[in-house]
Formats: sequence, C-alpha cells, structure tokens
Amino acid sequence: MNELIEQALLAPLELLAQHLLAVLPNVFAMGVLILGGLLIAWLSSMLLERFLRVIGLDHLSNRLGTTTALLRAGIKTDPTRLIGQTLYWSIALFSLIAGLSALNLAPINQFAQSMLAYVPHLLTAGVILLTGYVCSNFASQAILIAAVNAGLPPARLIANCSRWGLQLLAAAMALEQLGIAEHIVVVGFGITWGGLVLACAIAFGLGAKDLAKEFLERRMVRRSRGGETDDLHHL
Repeated sequence: MNELIEQALLAPLELLAQHLLAVLPNVFAMGVLILGGLLIAWLSSMLLERFLRVIGLDHLSNRLGTTTALLRAGIKTDPTRLIGQTLYWSIALFSLIAGLSALNLAPINQFAQSMLAYVPHLLTAGVILLTGYVCSNFASQAILIAAVNAGLPPARLIANCSRWGLQLLAAAMALEQLGIAEHIVVVGFGITWGGLVLACAIAFGLGAKDLAKEFLERRMVRRSRGGETDDLHHL
C-alpha cells in the first residue's frame, strides 16, 4: 500500500517539484527583467517629458497647429505627454519580450522573437499614421485658404477631399508596413487613383470640347490656306 501511494502520488509530486526548481531561476530572472524594464521606462519617460517641457514643445505645437490636429482626432493628451507615454510603453514592451525570453521555453522564445521582429514595423506604422494625419490637416488648411482666395465655390469640399485622400494614403502605407493585405492595398489604391485621373481627364475633355474644337478648326483653316504659323517659339 505504501509503495502504491509513493508511485501514484509522491513520484509525480517529486517530478513536479524538480521541474519547478529548474524553472524557478528563469521565473525570477523574468520578474527582474520586467520590473527593471518598467522602472527604466518610467524614469526615461519622466526625464523626456521634463526635457520637452523645458524646450517648449507644447508651445511650439500650439503655434504649428499640431495640438489642434490631435484634438480633432480625439487625443486630448498634450504632445509632450503623448511622446513620453509612447517611450514608456515601447520600453515596457521590450522588457516584457526580454522577460518572456528569460523563461528559456521554445514556444515562448519563438513568440518573443516574432514579437521583437514585428515591433519596428508596428512603430513605423504608428509614425506613418500620425505623420499622415498631421500633414493632411496642414494640407487641407492650405488648400482651403488657396481655394477661397481663388474664388472656387467648392473650396471646403476640395479641402476635405485632399485631407481624406492623404489620410487614406497614410493608412495604406501603414497597412503595407504591417504586412496586412499589402497587395490588396496597392491594387486598390492603384485602381482608385487611376479612376480619379480618368474621371478628371473625362471631365476636362467634356468641359473643354468646344475649346478644343475651335482650336482644331483654326489649325485646319490655316493649313488649308497654306499660312500656318507656329504658336510656339524657342527662347
């Protein structure tokens, strides 16, 4: 009976204890890496925010209109705080990946390596989206001012179309950077921009058909009279 209890209960418990003792140093190393990474992330973000506030980044962002653009996007955090939080979570993510790698388990190591290889693409996509959004707002305001000064009736429509076009382009670039349906995005944008160009060409052709007809008639009359003169002159 005692032998049965030892084989059925004690042996598995001893084996489990051996595995736990073997993994315990790795778990301790993981905890140290994660806690140390969080501490470094907090210190780095705090120092960066103080430095950016000293140099007046928030004031510069207000003058350039970046703060207004972020508010339109629903981001109420000031640019200094936003940059600091981005640094904090980036370091925290790297420390988490390093901590998981310290467990020295094959599936977790493969997952950590995949995440580590994907992080640069994720950060690049975020930068592309943010840059595209800010640039689209600047371009929209510039186009709106130019269209109003030129007396174009659909000035606001043109500005909105330019803003959404740039934002969609930035989203497509971000998706391509992430490797999500990159061929579909490229083909879709090729068809879209090709359709826009074709529509503009057709609209211009239909709108200027009378002018083109008059120009061709003048050319044909000059040729028939033998008195054709070239309207273009070399400088």
